[in-house]
Amino acid sequence: MSWQRNDLTVNGVRLEAVHCPPRDPSYPSLVFLHEGLGCVAMWRDFPRLLCELSGCGGLVYSRQGYGSSDPCTLPRPLSYMHKEALEVLPAVLAESDIVEHIVIGHSDGASIGLIHAANPTRSGLRGLISMAPHVICEEVSVQSIRKTSEAYLAGTLKAGLQKHHGANTPCAFWGWNKAWLDPEFRDWNITQYLPEISVPQLVIQGQDDEYGTLAQVDIISAHSGASVRPVILENCGHNPCREQTTLCLEITSDFINSLL
Repeated sequence: MSWQRNDLTVNGVRLEAVHCPPRDPSYPSLVFLHEGLGCVAMWRDFPRLLCELSGCGGLVYSRQGYGSSDPCTLPRPLSYMHKEALEVLPAVLAESDIVEHIVIGHSDGASIGLIHAANPTRSGLRGLISMAPHVICEEVSVQSIRKTSEAYLAGTLKAGLQKHHGANTPCAFWGWNKAWLDPEFRDWNITQYLPEISVPQLVIQGQDDEYGTLAQVDIISAHSGASVRPVILENCGHNPCREQTTLCLEITSDFINSLL
């Protein structure tokens, strides 16, 4: 399956994007939504490998202010995930001529995917895979994100992020960091969207995730309007597809095959 760089222009904003067509025209496309400090490159080989296993098409893009997409204005509004889910993602799908799709989100991307799945105007969604999702703001999240501020200012984290975000590094880091550390963000909660989700879900959570507890999975399982398959991975932190790649590929491809 051949991947091509095909940047998108959405509401006048250029978004870095790569895509591949499905092996079978009747198959959906897997749409990958990155974490709060992620981008196209930081998914590494996971999208390619999963598309090869499933035969589905793939779309991976960097949100505004990430990777080589256009920069964003800081500070980000505290409703930035809602805007991505309800305004940007539908436009990305339309610009990419994608109707039938399965969303695969990680961390912030998983939260965006959950809001998108609950949107009554969305169409063509066949399933949702959430890795290390957030539906409420937990104290453990705030404390871990506060530590990233220290690492960024010390230079070590900043240097690592610059390899992937270049000139967007301040947008990527401070846009995410300052939103989550804003006192008003303590009340951030998307639980009310969960009953509106009508597609099957797979939720993957690392047992040792430093940014969220198993309470996130419990809330999704208890309140979602459709079936939820929770998977808790041992010896795994916040990034299942990087820390437990082989197992994560097996679990996600099995779930996708069950939807085809």
